[in-house]
Amino acid sequence: QVQLVESGGGLAQTGGSLRLSCAASGLTFSMYDMGWFRQAPGKEREFVATISGSSIRTEYADSVKGRFTISRDNAKNTVYLQMNSLKAEDTAVYYCAARLRATIKYGSWGQGTQVTVSS
Repeated sequence: QVQLVESGGGLAQTGGSLRLSCAASGLTFSMYDMGWFRQAPGKEREFVATISGSSIRTEYADSVKGRFTISRDNAKNTVYLQMNSLKAEDTAVYYCAARLRATIKYGSWGQGTQVTVSS
């Protein structure tokens, strides 16, 4: 079955950077769009960024545009989220997710990694 394992979370200062990784197995990676989502305490999970299987298309939430960059390495079955200029409001559990291309729903999710941004 599909497994997604996030890593790279931790504590960062305001204005700092972190890079999250998500290693995927059990799927033909290039056939899947990959997404990053986050959930802050007391809030609903929200979309952060997505990248198509060929990396041609990326999309970002307005709140992270210009600060976060999603990328992938299909040879390593890994998707990344480079987070720069971090703000306190970026504090959340970050999840990666996989969606078979040409479908709507993200059907596979990782366990999440905590990102905490302090001033």
